[in-house]
Amino acid sequence: MVYTPRSARHGALLVGTVAVLGLLTACGNGTSGHSDAPATVSGTAAPATGGTTSPAPSATGTGTSSAPRATASSGGATATTTPAAASTRCHTSELRASVGRNDPGAGQENFPVVLTNASARTCTLHGYPGAAFVGASGGQLGPDPKRSPGTPVTVRLKPGQSAWAGLTFSNPQVSGAKTATPAALLVTPPDERDQLKVPWKGGPVPVSGNSSTVRLTVFSPGTGPS
Repeated sequence: MVYTPRSARHGALLVGTVAVLGLLTACGNGTSGHSDAPATVSGTAAPATGGTTSPAPSATGTGTSSAPRATASSGGATATTTPAAASTRCHTSELRASVGRNDPGAGQENFPVVLTNASARTCTLHGYPGAAFVGASGGQLGPDPKRSPGTPVTVRLKPGQSAWAGLTFSNPQVSGAKTATPAALLVTPPDERDQLKVPWKGGPVPVSGNSSTVRLTVFSPGTGPS
């Protein structure tokens, strides 16, 4: 047995401790590819900036102004951008319907569909009418008219005042569409179910084929284009 001096054993112990500490330091100094900074995950919300954020505007576009903005007027009737209240809506029983004179142009036939307030109270119309051509037997001729792009407004009608919506289609002699001659036009006021029947005196209308679409515009004050 070889005896190792106490001082030599103490020196070897110190060298081993230093080696172990060096190995631990190497494992935690970033050489393994991991960073001390927090990871960033794509698709997460951006961090708060600490500033004040203004409320986002309403997506409905209805606005919060208490005063309606007038957009048109004719013969005393007025139109506003504010939707009509249900309590003021004109009901079918309070209205009288008619179709005005054709105002053709650029290969188009243009008829004003007029609703007149026949009641003793002031009421309102908002948006588009419904309409359908029918034959003498009452069967519908052609598909339902489509809505032309437009901004619906609320038309306020005093007793005796009128509002009109345009009914337009391409001249069948120009478009070559198949035609039929209606006996009447059924008109449904906005948000109503009951219809008003108006004798049709405008001649043949397109019911199928090329350029046979009939279109309706939103209601405006008055009885037709001036």
